[in-house]
Amino acid sequence: MIVHRNGKKVGQPDCGTDMVFNFGKLIAHAAKTRNVRAGSIIGSGTVSNKDTKPGYCCIAEKRCLETIEHGAATTEFMKFGDSVKIEIFDEAGKSIFGAIDRSVVALNE
Repeated sequence: MIVHRNGKKVGQPDCGTDMVFNFGKLIAHAAKTRNVRAGSIIGSGTVSNKDTKPGYCCIAEKRCLETIEHGAATTEFMKFGDSVKIEIFDEAGKSIFGAIDRSVVALNE
């Protein structure tokens, strides 16, 4: 998995290494009670590794670890105009589902 924030890579964890419930287990569990089919998106919660060198995919997790290590968080939460792009690749480098590429925008009220 690779996550970019405002065009800058912030995380590239191995999605299967340290996950308590891997994606196969999550999909199987969801399919027991939901109509899961091609195109369904299943959220996993935080995807990270015990070794933090690959970076982060969750701002709240990164801020928590910064607070533990340095006494205060330095990473800002996303704000209007910020973007995030998430994509997962297989072992051959092929995108599995395409990129999720979104920006934070204000709702018209």
